[in-house]
Amino acid sequence: GKFGTIDWTPIVYRYRFLPYNQLLSLFAISDVALVTPLRDGMNLVAKEYIASKTDQKGVLILSEMTGASRELGEALIINPNDTSEIVDAIKTALEMPEDEQVRRNQAMQTRLERYDVIKWGQDFMGKLHSIKQQQEKFSAKLLDAATREKMIRDYDSSRSRILFLDYDGTLSPFKARPETAVPEKTLLAVLNALSEDPRNNLVIISGRNRSLLQDWFGTLDLGIVAEHGAWIRQKGKDWVPTIKVESNWKEKVRPTLRGYEDRLPGSFLEEKEFSLVWHFRAADPELAYVRSKELADELSYFTENTELQVLQGSKSIEVRNVGINKGMAAKLLLSETAFDFVLAMGDDWADEDLFEAIPDQAYSIKVGLSKSYAKFNLKNHREVIQLLTDLYKTGKS
Repeated sequence: GKFGTIDWTPIVYRYRFLPYNQLLSLFAISDVALVTPLRDGMNLVAKEYIASKTDQKGVLILSEMTGASRELGEALIINPNDTSEIVDAIKTALEMPEDEQVRRNQAMQTRLERYDVIKWGQDFMGKLHSIKQQQEKFSAKLLDAATREKMIRDYDSSRSRILFLDYDGTLSPFKARPETAVPEKTLLAVLNALSEDPRNNLVIISGRNRSLLQDWFGTLDLGIVAEHGAWIRQKGKDWVPTIKVESNWKEKVRPTLRGYEDRLPGSFLEEKEFSLVWHFRAADPELAYVRSKELADELSYFTENTELQVLQGSKSIEVRNVGINKGMAAKLLLSETAFDFVLAMGDDWADEDLFEAIPDQAYSIKVGLSKSYAKFNLKNHREVIQLLTDLYKTGKS
C-alpha cells in the first residue's frame, strides 16, 4: 500500500476466522492491541490479549465503551469516536518503556487470575440474590389494602389537609424532552376535584421552572413549589422566592455543561433561575453512563468549598445553590397552618428532603421500588392517580 515496501506491510487485514492457537500467537508477538468497539459487553478479546503476554510486554488500547475497560484500568482507555485520541494512544503505546508495560500488564494479569470465571459467577449470583432480597424488602413496604383503607379513613375524618405532590415520575411518566410531559386531562380533572374541597391544601412541588408550572397548573386552586423549593406560589397569591441566593455562578459552570452536551448526542442543558440541569434521558445509555460519571466528578471538584451542590437525579445532573430543597419549602408551608392530615408523594432523590421534613405521623409514599425515607411505596404514577381518585371520591361522599 501507500506506506508499505517490498519487505514490509504495515497493515495486514484478515477478515476471516482464525484458529484459537493462531490467534493467541498473534496476540503474544504483537506490540500493541487496538480494541475500539463503539458498543460492547465484557470484551473477552482484551482479556485474552493480556493473558497471552507471558513476557508481560505489550500495550492494550481499549475503548471506554467496553465492559472490560472498568476492569482493565491499566490499559490506555480511549474514546473510539475521537480519532486524534486514538492516534495519541497509539503513539504513547509504541513509545512506552518496557518496565511500564510490564508493570501495567502484571497488574491486569494478577486481577484476571484472581477474578476468574468462578468468582465472576459467584459475584453475579450474589448480586442477583441481593437484588431479590431488596425486592422482597420493598414489597413489604408497598401500600397494602389495610394501610390504604386507614389512610382513606384518616383523610375523610380530617378537617385540614395538605398534600405535597411531585410531578415528573409521580403524577406523570418521564419523557425524553421534559417540556413534552404535559399533564393529561385525567390528571388535571383529579387535581381540580381535590383542590375544590375547602379542607384541602394541594401543593405541586417540583423541580420544574415556575413559568412552565404556572402554564400547566396556574388555573387550578392549588399551591405550587418550583425549582425544588426556590419559589413558592400559595393559593391565590403571587410567586415569592424562599431564600435570597445569587445565580452569577452559572457563567462559570455553563461552559462545562455545554461541553458535555456536545460530547453526548441526545443530551441537553436546561437553565432555570437558580440552577442548571444537564439531561441525558434520550442519549445512548452506555455512553451516558460514562459521560455522567465524568461530569459528576468534574463538577464535584469545581463546587468544592462553594455554596453550590451537585445532585444526580433520574437521567440528569443538577447544579444549584446549597440550602434550596423541597423539605425547606414544605416546612414553610407546614408552619403556617395546623394540618391534621399530611401526605407527601415523590419518586427520586429530590423528594427525600420532603419525606424527612414532614411530621412523623404523616403519610409518605415513594413511587418506585428503591431505598427511601418514605414509609410506603407505590409502583408507578398510575397507582398514584388511582389513590388520589379514591381520596377525592371518599371526601365527596
